[in-house]
Amino acid sequence: MLVVLSLPALAAPCVLPSGKVVILKSEDIDPDVFVWDSRQRVVDYAAGYWHDTHDVLNHSMLAKPGTRAVIVQCEPGIVRPKYVADARDAVGIRLVNGPNRGRYGWVNSQDVHELVR
Repeated sequence: MLVVLSLPALAAPCVLPSGKVVILKSEDIDPDVFVWDSRQRVVDYAAGYWHDTHDVLNHSMLAKPGTRAVIVQCEPGIVRPKYVADARDAVGIRLVNGPNRGRYGWVNSQDVHELVR
């Protein structure tokens, strides 16, 4: 029993694999999605930590709902929204359409949706 309790807990793998084409859409009141310039910023923002609006504007891009992206990386369970019990994944993406096409960033897994054909 002690051996089992001493082993680190393994996080569940990300739901969507690298290379998967997805669309972005927030499930909040405003469907636009913040695409952050670093994994740590998406983690901090979800937890309610940011300096000011200037910080948000300098370190994120706004993606309209329906913007397509390709998943390039995923860190399972590291995003812990301030008022939500469940942890979410930080998802590294490359935008494939829209005004920021070709740029890379990080989003909350709640904003990533499988493309249905």
